[in-house]
Amino acid sequence: MTPVLVFDIETVPDVAGLRRLRPEWAALPDAEVADRAFAERRERTGNDFLPLHLHRVVAISCVLRNDAGFRVGSIGSLADGEGALIQAFFGMIDRQTPQLVSWNGGGFDLPVLHYRGLLAGVSAARYWELGDDDREFRYNNYIGRYHTRHIDLMDLLAMYQPRASAPLDDLAKLAGFAGKLGLDGSRVWDAYQAGQLEQIRNYCETDVVNTYLLFSRFQKMRGVLSAEQQRAEETLVREALAQLPAPHWQDYLAAWPAV
Repeated sequence: MTPVLVFDIETVPDVAGLRRLRPEWAALPDAEVADRAFAERRERTGNDFLPLHLHRVVAISCVLRNDAGFRVGSIGSLADGEGALIQAFFGMIDRQTPQLVSWNGGGFDLPVLHYRGLLAGVSAARYWELGDDDREFRYNNYIGRYHTRHIDLMDLLAMYQPRASAPLDDLAKLAGFAGKLGLDGSRVWDAYQAGQLEQIRNYCETDVVNTYLLFSRFQKMRGVLSAEQQRAEETLVREALAQLPAPHWQDYLAAWPAV
């Protein structure tokens, strides 16, 4: 089978980059630098969501579904820097040429990885293949919005209309899955400042499981999986998570009632 790689990232304000762009903030503590950037953004746009190039990646979590089974986890270690995380992610694509799946990956995760990967000097040859070396990528590559090597499930289900998009947490819970546990994106910066990077990674991991489960439903809807095969995928996920010792998977399974 073609490997399926579901991915999600978590980010915090690029405080060092903000200091570089705003030298007058150089002596300010991290929290104040971020607060000033948020305040300026609110004044300009009405919300404090920073431009994508000013998001620093602190976690990348993935589900990998291939012939070996189902695996979920976060890339790298707690000590790894942003560049190492991004390079490891694109390295997986270089090695496996997977089917990429995300929830709003085209609108957020991938553009952030593009900008931050460029700044970190990473290499991502397979990801950026557009058909020059592999003709199969000419009309189906990772970059094209309407191609299928990367499926942004949120974007596709909404028919590429932002006003029609649905939150992952809502759709996962409506489908009977656990949804988000413990955190949400608006609280990641506070958690990071409190030294809770492991909790951030755990939260990111549950997001990719939610996305994979919704993707399996989508594959049934489009006729790729039969009803029996789709139920088997859910069973596979349950059994794989039950073997993992981390407490957040016990919490996830407890919030995902068996049908």
